[in-house]
Amino acid sequence: MDPQGGGAMERWIGSYRLSDDQGLLRRDAICTLVQGSYWGCRRTRETIEASLEHSLCYGAYLGEEQVAFARVVTDRAVMFWLADVLVCPSHRGRGLGKGLVELVLDTPVLRGLTGLLATRDAPGLYARYGFVRDTEGRFMRRTPPEETPSP
Repeated sequence: MDPQGGGAMERWIGSYRLSDDQGLLRRDAICTLVQGSYWGCRRTRETIEASLEHSLCYGAYLGEEQVAFARVVTDRAVMFWLADVLVCPSHRGRGLGKGLVELVLDTPVLRGLTGLLATRDAPGLYARYGFVRDTEGRFMRRTPPEETPSP
């Protein structure tokens, strides 16, 4: 059974398959994407793998290759945190980020929950789905001690 509690959700954007099927995840591709981001560049492979085990994960695939990824952390009752929305540079501009956000928002267990996220470079993407910048300064962040990336 998938983490959402039902059958796997899937949709297509041209030749790209978008799915929440955890069995399709390509851990090497995900680690490369996350470690290539400005926010995940210090995460070790072990940390990334642990985050996958404790999250709802979504991917976009071209054949067997995973070319995009999104992750959600949730209590399944009150809120969810949309994290690590990443698209391989050579596959950007094809609607995969939008498609993954839509797949996340269509996930039954997340419907009706408050969604949170942080972004410095894609606020327009999330605004079209109802995410609003917090202007009251309510959100605070604690950064853990620095991690050393794995070789």
